[in-house]
Amino acid sequence: MKSIHIITPVKDSIDSTLETVRAVMASQIGVPYTYTIYNDFSTPENTQRLAEASREMGFRLVNLSDITSHPSPNYLLVLQRERHACMEEDAALAIVESDVVVRKDTMQGLWDEAQRHADAGIVASVTVDDNEEVNYPYEYVRKWSEKDKQMGCVPTRHHCSFCCSLLTPELLRRVDFDKLDQTKNWFDVTISHRSLEQGMQNYVLVSHPVRHRPHGSRPWKQLKYTNPLKYYWRKFTKGFDKI
Repeated sequence: MKSIHIITPVKDSIDSTLETVRAVMASQIGVPYTYTIYNDFSTPENTQRLAEASREMGFRLVNLSDITSHPSPNYLLVLQRERHACMEEDAALAIVESDVVVRKDTMQGLWDEAQRHADAGIVASVTVDDNEEVNYPYEYVRKWSEKDKQMGCVPTRHHCSFCCSLLTPELLRRVDFDKLDQTKNWFDVTISHRSLEQGMQNYVLVSHPVRHRPHGSRPWKQLKYTNPLKYYWRKFTKGFDKI
């Protein structure tokens, strides 16, 4: 690995997105990196806010409306574009979603562990709430022994969420995103499984947690907890949230 491409896909939820951006931009990273926001058909007002923030803060902004007419979500297109770019530069791909706040050493920690483990496909930071308690989607980590947690970076057969994850160049070479199921919306489960199928190992970095406000970037998904019937009706009738 020679560098990191850090990306944040976003559709609206600009206040939480800018909190994510500020945290990433404040990272202490000892390797070359780029940071790109992929604006997935946010409103014109929010697109303007992102453009202003890009000029002020120095991140790269890609408006997907300039590239495709396919309606949001366009997560697969983003992953495909970045995979090809990373392969050209021998770069790792780090995804920080727009409802996550990293710490100053998070990105360096992901890089260091990916370098330390030659078999790494994905290295993902565990997520916590405002009280530092492990939360969705890493509830399974709560069941790990203290001995496992003290390892700092723990191999897992569970899927790694893309809340805050680094995909190694070796994974990008072995897993062809152009062949992923285009009918799906999200790909962390699929790519986690493909990583294992290709003989690589996925790791959860418990020593570098990130703050996560679940579904902060997709508020309608809160219905899963407040009104499950309405959530599943919307999910299946509108074809949302295909994993």
